[in-house]
Amino acid sequence: MDDETRYATGMAVRREVLGNPHVDGAEAGKDSFIADFHDLITRYAWGEIWSRPGLDRRTRSCITLAVLATLRCEDEMAMHVRAARNNGLSPEEIAEVLLQVAIYAGVPAAHLAFDVAQRTLAAEHADPATGVD
Repeated sequence: MDDETRYATGMAVRREVLGNPHVDGAEAGKDSFIADFHDLITRYAWGEIWSRPGLDRRTRSCITLAVLATLRCEDEMAMHVRAARNNGLSPEEIAEVLLQVAIYAGVPAAHLAFDVAQRTLAAEHADPATGVD
């Protein structure tokens, strides 16, 4: 796959998983400093990895949530809780992923992830415009 096709595929997958409002906001905030980074993640994270046929998007979301929780990436965690909901995970399934994190990555990492997920899911119910696309 050439870079142009990879980018187009990546942008389509990115929009499907993260939602148009998120991607539009990220693209609007893009400047020359971060443009190459956006290009990289669109082509490789979204155009290569997230679009591979070996795992479905629900499974990829579970893995991503577990890794982000383990690394204590709060901002990315909130974004991927919303993405997981877009990919069909229920709040209960998200909680199950985070319980698994507690055992294998530690209670403090899982606790932080539960806090982020709880706030993100609560915002989804409080204002549907800021929740799942």
